[in-house]
Amino acid sequence: MDINMPEMDGYETCAWLKNNHPEIKVLALSMYDNENAIIRMFKAGAKGYILKDCETRELETALNALASKGFYYSEMVTGKLIHTINTFDDDDDLKSMIKLTDLEIFFLKLVCSELTYKEIAEKMFKSPRTIDGYRDDLFQKLNIKTRVGLVMYAIKNGIVSI
Repeated sequence: MDINMPEMDGYETCAWLKNNHPEIKVLALSMYDNENAIIRMFKAGAKGYILKDCETRELETALNALASKGFYYSEMVTGKLIHTINTFDDDDDLKSMIKLTDLEIFFLKLVCSELTYKEIAEKMFKSPRTIDGYRDDLFQKLNIKTRVGLVMYAIKNGIVSI
């Protein structure tokens, strides 16, 4: 299962499969190697996660492990998860674990301006549809529903100041 898909992304599809066909074991095959993508896919129900540029042998190993053990955790995934756990303070809540990419931070700063989404797209040299995707990803990632919520998040977390 890839994360980026046209109709329903990998997170949504994986969650749907988990709820409707829990017997299906999903292996995420993605280009994203960041903690957020990995954690979100596992939370959505994936049983394994590997990168698209992996060797054929690793893909075969992962598929065999899913069939025999029901899961597959590569060294890369294990390392990323251990890093996340080690940087996570016991007193922090789950949101503190969220790390935004440089592109997401840049987008968030622009959202806090008076620019329209179309103008943001032009400023970022992206299509309006891509910008909609960034916005929707941040809504889901941060559990926020509106642009005002994104602005409040940016202020509370020191991304922008008043």
